[in-house]
Amino acid sequence: MQLYKTQNLIVYNSLTSTKEPFQPINEGHVGMYVCGPTVYSNVHLGNCRTFMSFDMIFRYLRHLGYKVRYVRNITDAGHLEDDLDEGEDKIAKKARLEQIEPMEVVQRYTVDFHNILQKFNFLPPSIEPTATGHIIEQIEIIKDILDKGYAYEINGSVYFDVKKFNEAFEYGKLSGRKLEDMISNTRELTAQDEKKSPQDFALWKKAEPQHIMRWPSPWGDGFPGWHLECTAMSTKYLGERFDIHGGGMDLKFPHHECEIAQAEASNGQAPVKYWLHANMLTLNGKKMAKSTGNNILPDEIFSGDNTILSKAFSPSVVRFFMMQAHYTSILDLSNEALLASEKGYQRLMEAVNDLNKLNTDSTSDFDVKAWKQKCYDAMNDDFNTPILIANLFEGVKHINLIKEGKEKISSEDLRLLNESMTGFVFDVLGLENKNDSGKDMEKLTGVVDLLIKLRNEARANKDFGTSDKIRDQLAALGIQLKDSKEGTTFSMSG
Repeated sequence: MQLYKTQNLIVYNSLTSTKEPFQPINEGHVGMYVCGPTVYSNVHLGNCRTFMSFDMIFRYLRHLGYKVRYVRNITDAGHLEDDLDEGEDKIAKKARLEQIEPMEVVQRYTVDFHNILQKFNFLPPSIEPTATGHIIEQIEIIKDILDKGYAYEINGSVYFDVKKFNEAFEYGKLSGRKLEDMISNTRELTAQDEKKSPQDFALWKKAEPQHIMRWPSPWGDGFPGWHLECTAMSTKYLGERFDIHGGGMDLKFPHHECEIAQAEASNGQAPVKYWLHANMLTLNGKKMAKSTGNNILPDEIFSGDNTILSKAFSPSVVRFFMMQAHYTSILDLSNEALLASEKGYQRLMEAVNDLNKLNTDSTSDFDVKAWKQKCYDAMNDDFNTPILIANLFEGVKHINLIKEGKEKISSEDLRLLNESMTGFVFDVLGLENKNDSGKDMEKLTGVVDLLIKLRNEARANKDFGTSDKIRDQLAALGIQLKDSKEGTTFSMSG
């Protein structure tokens, strides 16, 4: 019997703002769509947290025995700088600034995205479609929406008519916004605006002569709206109605709201049964932003090449840190939090490694079956990983007591404990039992600090040949020394 038949999973549905029993549209099968990255820069750590939350959800659904089709897209066109259908395409702008082709930008940052997710031990999605690979499908949906009277064409662009749609459906039901309130709180249209209403959004935008990314359409050369691509790809691979749609909280409005409107206008029904949203990641109590410098990339955490953290941390430690908060909660990254997570991760891995060294007895002092169900109860309560981790550490406590000879465990219970512990730690949480790169980094830092000290002594003795040799040989290894009034520091490349 599949586990999902005995475990009662409930999920928090953003659409109803309540926890609901999870019952897929087709028994035993789950269709899940998650909004992927816009590939115009290195993947943001906050985005990694969102994708990691859905990787964990994907893992748990598979663990329960569901056959899951997980679709996560790549946005490689159509995402303008401004959600109000203004500004440049983010990818085209990056291409213009770097004087390269837009698809070079896409390729570079798609590769970066995959590399980072691989380091974090993500499972690949079942399908990873791109916006540019589904232009025809998007055009067909636009035609359908136009035919049904919920869109209008003007000067080569096509806009979704929100007021018209709201007469038959409800625009704003996901975000809890009322159209009347939105109208009263928005600016008046200017003479340059093409839209009938500020709430209307682009399904197709006319390409100006300088716009690089363009495709032919019945309305002239242009490019699709950002919201449309997800409707096209989700319905193509999961059907007109599917089980789960996920993404970050920041996408709830307008992106996901517009997705619902497009799908309902085209297909006449709500496209998604359960909407799940992951919350944001902050850094030292503040929003992460490149503009303020309060920002750190994943590789900068793994290498230790940053000015925010005291040392390097391995991908598994960072993943463990992220799993210690519920996916719907705001999580704050700090040096202290990562240091604490590293200790916890090491304790957990030591206990897992000790499982195969324990002696068994004819009886048990630890009720493994009840403990195992507590672990499932945590995950069944809207994927509550922090409670699961607390339960895992209860298991760690008993492993240590058995190891010390203070408790007994039977061979059958040890088998169940081993199976359950490794299942939740590796299959569900997605951790890896690897030598901690943070420890290796600590040793390397000590060696480089010693060489800096020897170099400083050589310079003090005017032995510049030795001083330069140390600097040059470190540089050849990718370790750059930087001298300042405060002393000598180093950074690593590669």
